[in-house]
Amino acid sequence: MAGNSQRKGAIRKSKKGATVGSGGQRRRSLEGKGATPPANQRPYHPAAKRAAAAAKKAATSARPTGRAGRKPEDGPELVLGRNPVVECLRARVPATALYVAVGTENDERLSESVQLAADAGISILEVPRGDLDRMSSNGLHQGLGLQVPAYRYQHPQDLLESAVSSGTPPLLVALDNISDPRNLGAVIRSVAAFGGHGVVIPQRRSASVTAVAWRTSAGAAARLPVARATNLTRTLKEWAAAGLQVVGLDAGGDTSLDEFDGSTPTVVVVGSEGKGLSRLVRENCDSILSIPMAGPVESLNASVAAGVVLADIARRRRA
Repeated sequence: MAGNSQRKGAIRKSKKGATVGSGGQRRRSLEGKGATPPANQRPYHPAAKRAAAAAKKAATSARPTGRAGRKPEDGPELVLGRNPVVECLRARVPATALYVAVGTENDERLSESVQLAADAGISILEVPRGDLDRMSSNGLHQGLGLQVPAYRYQHPQDLLESAVSSGTPPLLVALDNISDPRNLGAVIRSVAAFGGHGVVIPQRRSASVTAVAWRTSAGAAARLPVARATNLTRTLKEWAAAGLQVVGLDAGGDTSLDEFDGSTPTVVVVGSEGKGLSRLVRENCDSILSIPMAGPVESLNASVAAGVVLADIARRRRA
């Protein structure tokens, strides 16, 4: 009935006018919710996700790396890029996994990497490209990554014992704060080529056996033991007490290589690329060798100098 619309609580079904008994809900629903927040404050916006990732990365980099700011223990290393990966596989680096991004364009390096990994029994894993992006710091992986486990170092005393029991006079090389892993790999290669028994490096402030050193050694790191000394000076003292002569290399040495007899048990100490032998190490050397130069060159690269001395010692021992 027409008059019933005036009754209290009645609802008008006509589209015109306000609805009786609505309590003003529709009016409140039309009120504004304020200004739109910036993109980096909207949870599902790409800008907000990038900002959160940057904050997480900054927080991670600010964390302490260990007691007294020391580096964490060596862990697996990821070699990225097609050329580095294929070179490591050619050098028989003991890798554990080869990662290939889904949809990566094939070429000769990728095919060779997969073939070398399969021949060596290395696991080949096809992963989303985003996974490799997260594994790398800059994303420059070219769709290929190789996981290399941490190198297992020997104890200096075990290295000495194995050299003594080899049946030939021990020939060892100590590296005094060599910082370039390519020099470390080149020295390892020379020691293996000229009949040396091993290399010792300091535990701190020194290059370690990484994939770069593996590659430079051309696989010699798989056959030649490398030891890590907590205190290189103390290790050299212990080896000298065991009957080895400790010989340092320096351009201004007091003994010429032409006059040196390396047929007895010997430790050749190679100094760092820039500063040479440290003071304490030099004081514990029995003699300092210098390499005679025929030309105007004043000095040689650390790994080249080590190779020259080792080659001369090997020649004298053969004679």
